[in-house]
Amino acid sequence: MVTEVALIAIRPGEGPAFEAAVAQAAPVFRAARGCLGMSLERTVEQPELYRLVVRWATLEDHTVHFRGSEGFQQWRALAGPYFASAPEVRHVVEISRYFG
Repeated sequence: MVTEVALIAIRPGEGPAFEAAVAQAAPVFRAARGCLGMSLERTVEQPELYRLVVRWATLEDHTVHFRGSEGFQQWRALAGPYFASAPEVRHVVEISRYFG
């Protein structure tokens, strides 16, 4: 499993609309090949900074299959208008889980 972590800065004052757009896009992710789950987190100290966390079965499920899909275009159409800048995306794998 690979986890996509996207840091997303949105335009000031657009939080509720952005959160609604991500909720509307959730079924797009759910239907995507290899998508195992997603969550959205907001930074307490910087409310315009979010972290989208998406779990994928493989890296290619995200980078090839999803990014090349109509679903990705739907995601960007819904959430993209709120971006202050391009999201910063990283892919991580869990090395160890010590508790929780």
